[in-house]
Amino acid sequence: MDKWIALVKANMKARKVTQHQLAARLGMSQGGIGHWLGKRRVPSLADMNRVLEELGLGYLETVLVIREKSDAPANDDAAPVTQYNPYFRYPVTDWKHPCQVHEQRPAYGATRFEASDYEADGEAFWLQVSGDAMTAPSGPSIAEGMMILVDPAREAEPGTLVVAQWAGSSQATFRKLIEESGQRYLVPLNPTYPKALLTDDCRIIGVVVQATVKF
Repeated sequence: MDKWIALVKANMKARKVTQHQLAARLGMSQGGIGHWLGKRRVPSLADMNRVLEELGLGYLETVLVIREKSDAPANDDAAPVTQYNPYFRYPVTDWKHPCQVHEQRPAYGATRFEASDYEADGEAFWLQVSGDAMTAPSGPSIAEGMMILVDPAREAEPGTLVVAQWAGSSQATFRKLIEESGQRYLVPLNPTYPKALLTDDCRIIGVVVQATVKF
């Protein structure tokens, strides 16, 4: 709930949307919006997603997370507790067109989405890892088949994992960005692959902020 409120407030401020304007779009009173953002009332999941849609965040979705029962003694008089954790949906794209989804977003339902608890700075997207260039013999390793979440608004700094594309290349590449002697390189985690000097011919598309395994 707190993350949802923070996301809504930040986007209202960025878009210069007042509570009165948002309420009018939703067909409700300004007081109702104020109660939600002030945590005096909890909106339904449908209402939370309606707000995201009205703020241009329809590619995100808030969902209900079911948690395990507590070991605390049961209290028959206690009301059931519902835990709300905002999860966001991001589109899945491919390595040949990693920017296509957020440069020209397709109609809702026309593409595949996956959920994450990460609140992106930009219009993030998922990619499925292919090959073993980022599979390391020790330490951090991203294996083939894993899903990586890419945020194009995050600044690529040395030490981060990035998705980049070389001019003239038909598809993007996934590497670690490092800096040595004032030069930046794209380095695979698998030492059997060569590193490449980052030049003006290479465009960093985004920073990898999350990696998950799909079953």
